[in-house]
Amino acid sequence: MSELPDSTSVAQESTALGLGVSAAELHGALCGWLCGGGEDAPDWPARVLADPDAPVPATDSALQALRRASVEQLEDGEFGFELLLPEATAPLDDRAGALFEWCQGFLGGFGLAAGAARTLSEESQEALQDLARLAGASVQEGAEDDQDKEEDALSELEEFVRVAALLLHGDCVLGPRHRNRLN
Repeated sequence: MSELPDSTSVAQESTALGLGVSAAELHGALCGWLCGGGEDAPDWPARVLADPDAPVPATDSALQALRRASVEQLEDGEFGFELLLPEATAPLDDRAGALFEWCQGFLGGFGLAAGAARTLSEESQEALQDLARLAGASVQEGAEDDQDKEEDALSELEEFVRVAALLLHGDCVLGPRHRNRLN
């Protein structure tokens, strides 16, 4: 299975193309778009950012590698989907902020692809509401002695977001695809 490119490469290419979003938010928007049933296409930044003037990344770019790996990971039956976030060595506040940005991007991309008419299971509705709460969250400075607890909490949130995205992808993409094959 394809691995995601590193967030630094994605951030550099995003900046060079003038996309105006962080690597985490861009990946979240791409994943939201794909989970909402949006088309996998080389001009994906224009689609997921609702900016028809956004340039198409080069075929061999980190942004196209991000798209290909994300599609492959979401389709993986072994649940190998990953979030593009800063490395574990980055400060906790930076990683938490990036997770919240990822959620913001996801909601935007999902809304663009799925639209308001999408029927979701109760679990997916709850997951989407929880992602919205995370998207509206901000990083709070904690006490140094709480660092381990905060690391654990961030790990749990990352896993929740990962599973929520897979649940929404299942509801909006895999489920309808399966039903179409049965008909």
